[in-house]
Amino acid sequence: MKVVPILAALGDESRLQIVVKLCRNGPQSIAKLSDGAAISRQGVTKHLHALHKAGLVRSERRGRERIWKFEPRRLEDVRRYLAQISQQWDDALERLRSAVEG
Repeated sequence: MKVVPILAALGDESRLQIVVKLCRNGPQSIAKLSDGAAISRQGVTKHLHALHKAGLVRSERRGRERIWKFEPRRLEDVRRYLAQISQQWDDALERLRSAVEG
């Protein structure tokens, strides 16, 4: 499971804010996504391409606009990965507790 590109993409505050906007408001154009943002449309476009490369967003053409949509499946991959790591830590801590109390 390749979660590093997803976590790296979400590690940037601007990209994370774009994902939040798409989650809250549904599919949007670059114009809408850049409205009220601290970065230019060109900056938003750059971040959308990074999110697309990580599999977090996809786009489709609607007339002259490109509409971007959040792709939740990739976050589910991360959730499963983090749950696996959490279980490994829980198991290790349980072994340590058993050894100490032993």
